[in-house]
Order: sequence, then C-alpha cells, then structure tokens
Amino acid sequence: MRPGYTLIAVAVATALAGCAPVDDPDETSQLRDPATPPGPALPVTAGSPAKGVREIRIAAERPVSTGVIDVAYRPQEQAAVPHAATGYRQVGAVRMPAHGHVAVDRENYAALTDNGIRTVSEHPVSTLSIDVDTASYANVRRILNEGRLPPRDAVRVEEMINYFDYADPAPDSAELPFQVTTELAATPWNADTRLLRIALRAWDVDERDLPPSNLVFLIDVSGSMNQPDKLPLLKRSLKLLTKRLDADDRVTLVVYAGAAGVVLEPTPGNQRGKIEQALAELTAGGSTHGSAGIRLAYAKAREAFIKDGINRVILATDGDFNLGTVDHRALLDLVDRERRAGVALTTLGFGRGNLNDHLMEQLADHGNGNAAYIDSLLEAQKSLVEQMGGTLFTIASDVKLQVEFNPYRVAEYRLIGYENRLLRREDFNNDRIDAGELGAGHSVVALFEIAESTGTGRRIDPLRYSVQDRQARSPTTADEFAYVKLRYKPRGQDDSRLMTYPITAEHAASQPSNALRFSAAVAAFGQKLRGGTHLGDYGFDDIRDLARAARGPDDNGYRADFIRLVGLADSLTHEPPVTASTDGSD
Repeated sequence: MRPGYTLIAVAVATALAGCAPVDDPDETSQLRDPATPPGPALPVTAGSPAKGVREIRIAAERPVSTGVIDVAYRPQEQAAVPHAATGYRQVGAVRMPAHGHVAVDRENYAALTDNGIRTVSEHPVSTLSIDVDTASYANVRRILNEGRLPPRDAVRVEEMINYFDYADPAPDSAELPFQVTTELAATPWNADTRLLRIALRAWDVDERDLPPSNLVFLIDVSGSMNQPDKLPLLKRSLKLLTKRLDADDRVTLVVYAGAAGVVLEPTPGNQRGKIEQALAELTAGGSTHGSAGIRLAYAKAREAFIKDGINRVILATDGDFNLGTVDHRALLDLVDRERRAGVALTTLGFGRGNLNDHLMEQLADHGNGNAAYIDSLLEAQKSLVEQMGGTLFTIASDVKLQVEFNPYRVAEYRLIGYENRLLRREDFNNDRIDAGELGAGHSVVALFEIAESTGTGRRIDPLRYSVQDRQARSPTTADEFAYVKLRYKPRGQDDSRLMTYPITAEHAASQPSNALRFSAAVAAFGQKLRGGTHLGDYGFDDIRDLARAARGPDDNGYRADFIRLVGLADSLTHEPPVTASTDGSD
C-alpha cells in the first residue's frame, strides 16, 4: 500500500458505513462496475466501520492533496475473483473535509472540451444556440463557499457570464424582441488579441402585463430532499413566486418520490393561503420516481391549459431519477413533444451530493426553459422574482447566432464557452432545429477572442498554400472584422426572422465599456477555474482588479459578491496539500 493510503482507507471505510452495502436494487442499478480496478486494493478488517465491505480501491490518478478521492468497493459476501475488476461497485467521488467525516459525492456534470482556436481560412463561420441558463454560476458559488474548488465540468463559462445584467440597451418597442450591441476591444489577458462582445437584450415586460400563467410545480419529495438546503429552501423559494400571482393564474402542485401524486389541484393564484398550506405540508421520504412525476405534471398542465397564456412545468429537485423510466433519452423525447404542444419546462436545482446537473440542463433545453440552481433564498429572489418575466415569459424562441469572420482582417478566433451549444453551419437556416429561448428582460452575451491577420496574436502557423478570398478585400468589406447574423422566431410563430450586423473598425473601442470589462473578468474567472489554458500568466489577482475597476452600479451586490468569490478561489488554490503518512506502512 502506498504511504498515506492507510489513513485514507480508514476514512473511506467510515464513509462507506453509511452507504454500503446498497440494499435498494434501483439504487444499485445506477452504480456501474469499473472496467479496470481504480487503484490499489485496501483490505477492510472485520472491525471496519464499513460493515459488509470486503475491499476498497482508490484511484491513484487523483492527487490526495485535493481532498477528494475516487473509490470503488466489493461487498463482503463476494469471494475473491480471477479478474480484479469483477464484482466491484462504483461509489464515486468521496470528499474528506477537515472535520474527519466523509461524504459520498454523486453529482453529475456533462464532460466539456474547451473550444479551441480556429483559423478563419479553414473555419470562417461559428454557429451557436444562445443560452440564458445561470445554474452553473450559482452552483460554482455554492461549491466555493463549501471551501473547495469546483469540478472542471461544473464550470460552464457562458452561464457564469450571463448571470449578470450588463445594462445593455433594450429595444425601443415590443415589435423588436431584442436589441443587439457589439463592441471590440483589447483582450485583458492577451495584449496581442482583441475581444469581440456580442450582447442581446430582450424587451422587458412589466409583471402586471404578463399573460395569465398556468404553473405546475413538480416537486421532488424523496428522502434525499430531507436537508435544510433542499425541501425547506424549495418551499420558501416557491412561496416567493406564488405571492406574485393573481386570480387569473393557476397553480398546481405535483409531488414525486416512490410514486407521484397531486397535492394541489389547479388553484387560482390569489388563493395564497391554500397554496402555502399545501407547500407547508410537504415532507420528504422514499425513493425518486421522477419519470412518473413528469408525466403526471404534464397531464395536469394540459388539463388547466391557458390559450395564449404561460403554460409551464417547473421541476424542483436535488438529483437524478432512479425509479421508473431511467432512459433519459425517452424523458427528453417526452419533453420535446410537450414543448411542441405548448407546455414549457423550467428546472430548479437544490442541494448537494447527488445533483444531476447534466440531466437538468438537458431537460430545460429541450423544454424551452432555463435551468437555475438555488443555493439560497437570495438566489430564489433573483431567479423567481426579480427575473420572473424572463423565467416564465418567452419573447423569442430558437435564437441562433452565426458569426462569419473576414480572413482579410481576422486570422484566428476562439469562442469562449458555449461548448455544448454549438450548431452545424447548415442548422442556422433550418427552422426545424431547436435552439435557445430568450425570456422577457433577459440579457445574453457571447465573447470571441480574435487575432488580427496583421497582428502578432496568431498562435497557429499560417498555411503555406492558402488562398485569401478576394471578396474580403473589396472596398465594401475590407473594413469589416466580422458579419453577425441572428435568427429567431417571434413568440407564437413558426417561421424565423433574420437580423444582420457588420462589425467594423467603428466598433473598436480605445476605452472599453464596463460591460465588456466586467464580462471579460467573469469569462477569465470561468476559464481559470477550468484550467486557464488560454490565459497565460493572467491570475486571480488580475481578474479581481479588472472586476473591481469595471464594477459600476451594483444595487443588489451581485458584482461585489463575484469579486469576493475570486478572492476565495485564489485562497483555495494556495491551500497546503494533505500530508501523507510517512510511517512506511504498506
């Protein structure tokens, strides 16, 4: 056994005492046998606190100094087997906090590969679906406040950028669903490149002018929700939203655990006492039959459907579905069908330990809704009250962004974030391809780092035999850096409309706006948390200084909180490593 593993084995065995052996067959079905043993076998003695566990294996590739290790275990009743991997059950990541207790972490994030640098001569066009989700920022904040750095894949940079309001100009009338603002300035982390900022600001709707709402709250009341930051916070959060409803609105409460049921039939929004009483009586217990709950919620939404109104299911949960239909593709197909029938889906994540961030993001994307993570009542206030119109009322659907770069002016570009929102070039003109939705008052930003053809910021050697497009040098286009196209469907319409914007030297700013500088600071922070491949020596101190200088008006303190998070992340990266055992035991 390697030095230090003796103490780790005891800690892991202690953790497994609360979760092994797994008696629930549906829970066991979610665990997978690793293809190969994750690390050295650590025998568990008869006196081990992990009763029923024969062996523990620890992944050797994750540094112990991170305070997180990967483990798998073999039940005591299984004898030794010829192939070491056979019979092991994967537990997942185990966190080892300073107080000595160990918690099993089964949070699930989609694997993302950072966008690379593209040469304009080979890939002149970038196409993507806009994204208004903010779940990643709130979740990253929660993880940092727990005293640890977030997993790389928990950080989706575009969601961190779009968490903030940049006070970009709004459209003059509701006839134009959103206003586009563009700006070009020097990149804070690379003086040899420029940062292109493309911002969309949706038309806002006064809360009193929103159409009637038919809201079905689908609430997870399984046993894992019995934590202060889960069901109790969920109930307080939904109360904030229901207080804003009136007699024309309808509220339905559907719950799911071992089975699904209706605890409040469609009820007028002004009957707050009845609604709040139903919320107050919710208790947690049982396993999670999520698929049955979704089907029932959609059935109730159709039952109370309001023509030309807001018809939406709001799913509030802490994790995955482990009973009933566990085929996530089937769930997404169901959500697609209901979206086309006029019922949207929003997801709200709560708590820690088994958050299935990946599934919740996918469900919201397919349901023409947004995904949020609620880590506090203040976040519930932001998502469900301050941004109520954006959360509930869609201004434009299937919003796509396409940027064509001029090879005469731009040699390379890199899209920051949006890794799981990329579209094929031909998808832009195809109205059958689903894309992002823009809610009332929402703000969306896309950032591109570009290297000019005549500059020194290129990182890829030019091709020896490339031929530049003569059209790019024509008198009408030679001054253009890029050509921006936006396609969207107005609310309630099936045919898309096109908007175009050339980016010229006039958009270049010698003094960048606070909007560009602060969004760049957030982008740099997200990239830093993901490894900072393209940031060079730009560090947390630089990010914090940039954010402070660009803070501007901050009535709700969101930007000040961001600056504090940057400082916290900086401190966590300098945390001394865990000292391994040096007693020579093995």
